Amino acid sequence: MFGPPKNKNGEEHRYYLLPGMGRANRQKRVRIFWYSVVSGLVISGVFGLILYLLNRRGAPLFSPE
Repeated sequence: MFGPPKNKNGEEHRYYLLPGMGRANRQKRVRIFWYSVVSGLVISGVFGLILYLLNRRGAPLFSPE
């Protein structure tokens, strides 16, 4: 009555993982997620630094001499 359903032989119902649902795929997806977060932070930091250098007051960044 309680617990997983059993078939007529008394065995519990078994489930099978589809391809790509295993532990290795989950670890790979987590690693890709963190690489994308870190690279996004680095790229946005570089972009922000470029905008800061272009918009600061004082001597321009690309001044003709």
